Amino acid sequence: MAITSANQLELLQTAEAVAREKQIDPGLVVEAMEESLARAAKSRYGSEMDIRVSIDRKTGRATFTRVRTVVEDEELENYQAEMTVETAKQYLDDPSVGDTLVEEVPPVEMGRIAAQSAKQVILQKVREAERDKQFEEFKDRIGTIINVAVKREEYGNIIVDLNPGEGVLRRNEKIGREAYRPNDRIRVYIKDVRREPRGPQIFLSRTAPEFMAELFKMEVPEIYEGIIEIKAVARDPGSRAKIGVISYDNSIDPVGACVGMRGSRVQAVVNELQGEKIDIIPWNEDLPTFLVNALQPAEVSKVVLDEDAERIEVVVPEEQLSLAIGRRGQNVRLASQLTGLDIDIMTEEEESARRQAEFETRTKLFMDTLDLDEFFAQLLVSEGFTNLEEVAYVEIDELTVIDGVDDDTAGELQARARDIIEAKNKAALDRARELGVEDSLVAFEGLTPQMIQALAEDGVKTLEDFATCADWELAGGWTTENGERKKDDGLLEPHGVDLEEAQAMVMTARIQLGWVDPADLEVDEDETVEEEEVQA
Repeated sequence: MAITSANQLELLQTAEAVAREKQIDPGLVVEAMEESLARAAKSRYGSEMDIRVSIDRKTGRATFTRVRTVVEDEELENYQAEMTVETAKQYLDDPSVGDTLVEEVPPVEMGRIAAQSAKQVILQKVREAERDKQFEEFKDRIGTIINVAVKREEYGNIIVDLNPGEGVLRRNEKIGREAYRPNDRIRVYIKDVRREPRGPQIFLSRTAPEFMAELFKMEVPEIYEGIIEIKAVARDPGSRAKIGVISYDNSIDPVGACVGMRGSRVQAVVNELQGEKIDIIPWNEDLPTFLVNALQPAEVSKVVLDEDAERIEVVVPEEQLSLAIGRRGQNVRLASQLTGLDIDIMTEEEESARRQAEFETRTKLFMDTLDLDEFFAQLLVSEGFTNLEEVAYVEIDELTVIDGVDDDTAGELQARARDIIEAKNKAALDRARELGVEDSLVAFEGLTPQMIQALAEDGVKTLEDFATCADWELAGGWTTENGERKKDDGLLEPHGVDLEEAQAMVMTARIQLGWVDPADLEVDEDETVEEEEVQA
């Protein structure tokens, strides 16, 4: 593609041919030609000159100009492309900083090397335009399914033809048993589109939960129309899956609509996913109820939800345990993904034994600390009392409802409990002071003596130390490693401090120390409210 000034129309003809072949804007090709001609002119006139080229879009005539910019005296560095105000007076009327002097210069003939360089510039620009076009075309199609042809396989990854460009179906995004040959037509889910130096990378998937959801949308008109919504999907690709569906029309059964007449709709999805078994479950806002549905076909006796820890305990009859867990834990794993909760499954016998152990532990606590006989301690536990604080500080009426407890007995119980608590508080505070705790931390509102002792034993001895703590260090939390959730114990977690309370205490400490301005917090809260209103 040698470009010469002799044949001006050839520039436009070349630009149109390249643009037509690559399906891009001819103007982009012309701009690339202008840049390449300007580069060739600089090699002739001097690289320090600001040479620009403009190609007439109708005639193809290339105009070469030299541009000089007016700058301050002290900023003058390049005499070939800049000039001072005083110098500019020779060429311009009343010049000022920022004005430009444009002079036409003779066009240059492009030799073989210059032409080759120009060709490289144009090809590079064309490639960039193609990449931009491909990115713009696919960035808005993330989350959709497309039908593509297989081009080749590279190290287990499948390269598909997107016309123009290519997409990648990575090895871990394929359903296990699938094997493809060139020119096979497959349906894939556009998972991500990224700009990268070598061009846009389009990542595809057949294992993503969203792929199954989109397949159901294609097969079930009610989902496409919004009458039925898929609320959650969990997959073990190629083996089994669970989806939670809800209907916004009381006359339409969401499970029946997704199954279809004689299973026709769900079977179409199963066939596309290489025989993956699909459990369709009615969604319920009440998590325990939804989980009972999700664990089908196993029968559940009891569910206990711990929202703070995002865990749920499920009690099943002994004969239902293996069915609830599933082969290699598949059933309970999918139910966990579907609900977003960690699930502990136990038999009725195990749950009964645990409850009995807890009952005995609390009974012994009251017997040892309050000097009660076993029967009386068991009465307290049966009424729901779990610790000394509850006995010491509840309304006296809550104690007198227990058979055999009158006002005097209740008062004696509370007095004993308070004496023991005060003794423990004094011991904890004395121990904390031995460890070097400062008064600033002792006086901080919200920290009990036991909390202060726990902090001191971990090296937190001043208000400054406390203010640098992270909320999860105090309240504990959960982290995921290698796909498994692990518990991080918090310093104050045994004392009933949750994440929200920890955040509030740490922020209060920072405000008291002057590290944070309360006014800034109010601004942040206002902005958050505004953002939520906009999203709503």
